[in-house]
Amino acid sequence: MSATAVGGNAAALAGASVIVTRPVGGGDALKRRILNLGGRALSLPGSSLRALVDTPALRAQLRAARDADRVIFSSPAAVRFAFALWPALRFGRSTQVFGVGAATGRALSRLGMVNAVTPSRQDSEGLLALPQLKQLRGLRVALIGAPGGRELLPQSLIRRGAQLTRIGVYQRLPPRLNRRHFAAIETLSAPCFLLLSSEQTLANICHVLPADILARLHPVEVIASSARVAVAARECGFASVTLARSAASDDLIAAAIGALARHRL
Repeated sequence: MSATAVGGNAAALAGASVIVTRPVGGGDALKRRILNLGGRALSLPGSSLRALVDTPALRAQLRAARDADRVIFSSPAAVRFAFALWPALRFGRSTQVFGVGAATGRALSRLGMVNAVTPSRQDSEGLLALPQLKQLRGLRVALIGAPGGRELLPQSLIRRGAQLTRIGVYQRLPPRLNRRHFAAIETLSAPCFLLLSSEQTLANICHVLPADILARLHPVEVIASSARVAVAARECGFASVTLARSAASDDLIAAAIGALARHRL
């Protein structure tokens, strides 16, 4: 099912429960989409995002990034925290700005960077496929995001010859789940879908949830944003997994609608 078709049926998720695992405070728009499609939206945050401490060293890195040849924002959160730290941050005329995913591109556009480049594929692999990032020998590249996470992007940039500076502006922390979250899981009924957009989100959920609550979650069908997330979900004990085209909200919802349609056959 295409992303365009997602908004075409107001009852496309009727009777289904959909668990949103966006970071704390970040899933409201997605939950509204689910409700508008007739589904029941539940929140199970997979992480909590926190700004890193504003230090002279961090300011110096951002100042140097203004004149880099390439600047890459890894997520919408990277944009939000970088500009919260330094609202006047702007880049040189010759600097090319990139964002991982359409949502990151929109966040940059709202701040006036309408020429920021984003790939059609919503992940690091999509970004690395861009011709502007193929030959980087001797070029200064700033990667703005959170410490940790996948090493594919930074390591690939280094192998291509980039003089890479990694700038952490926020950190991902495990969520603080409480009895309210546990009670929602205990009352789940099929059909139910768990939207997962990263391996770290899955790892946090599997680590934070008590064993008996996690066992209640295992029968839920996972909507995985990538093959890597799908493999990790199966390793964590989820038997039913559907692969979405990407981590974009449209693609996750479209995959859930498709899975629900198969349940109804």
